[in-house]
Amino acid sequence: MKLSTRSRYGIRMMYELALHYGQGFIFLKDISYNQDISEKYLGQLIIPLRSSGLVISSRGAHGGYSLSKAPDKINLYDIVNVLEGSTCIVECVKEPNVCTRVGNCPTISVWRDLDKTITDFLQGITLESLVTSEENSDKKAMYYI
Repeated sequence: MKLSTRSRYGIRMMYELALHYGQGFIFLKDISYNQDISEKYLGQLIIPLRSSGLVISSRGAHGGYSLSKAPDKINLYDIVNVLEGSTCIVECVKEPNVCTRVGNCPTISVWRDLDKTITDFLQGITLESLVTSEENSDKKAMYYI
């Protein structure tokens, strides 16, 4: 299983918006520069994030993009779910009708448990916790001899 660049870059874009939350709107070109992601690609990612209500936009000289709610109210599952669709790695877990063996499958419980683990993990990481974690990792001790 591998997440696409849509999710990885989308999370980085949302992280950048979280860094600037409460400071007004930020342009895609600034996110592009800060995160080293093509502005054109960010333009494709922002559409579903805005449509889903995770991001708001404003036009004009002071326009741009902002999170629609506080960074502690948006988790990675929200972002991945919008950009990837379902995070489930086996279709029959979410859509049991696609497989005739679901009721007789020896591995279905493994796939359900894995789906729950992935979902719980991504839901447990908010944009706020990413920002806080990054800020704390920048405060490493310096030793001089």
